[in-house]
Amino acid sequence: MKALKNKVLWPLMFVVFALLVVNQASGQIPDEIILSLKSGNAKVLSGFFNQNIELVILENDNVYSKAQAEQIVTSFFARYQPERFSVIHQGGKEDAHYVIGTLTTKQGAFRVYFLLKKNTGKDIIHQLRIEKQG
Repeated sequence: MKALKNKVLWPLMFVVFALLVVNQASGQIPDEIILSLKSGNAKVLSGFFNQNIELVILENDNVYSKAQAEQIVTSFFARYQPERFSVIHQGGKEDAHYVIGTLTTKQGAFRVYFLLKKNTGKDIIHQLRIEKQG
């Protein structure tokens, strides 16, 4: 019985561990993105923006140039000073993944969603949504 357990249990544990490692490696979000959301640093965050980005932040809902989007995000962070950001869920495929998180500010909580796609080996944000939580 013990030999059967070892034959089944160890390979199963190895497969689970391998899947966890692969999942972590493929879904890695650049630390700079998370830190910029936590600190309200629109300059660093916009460094990851695509040349044209779909942006939904409060009353702003459109496709903006990288420079316009940076200005909108700067205004948002000036009005709503971030206290922390936490990732709730992330997923996707090899070349594209998404993140859903909560941005807590001094003025309330916001749901954050962004879509990252690989472009010449770098993660680029193609869509960013920051919406007030009810």
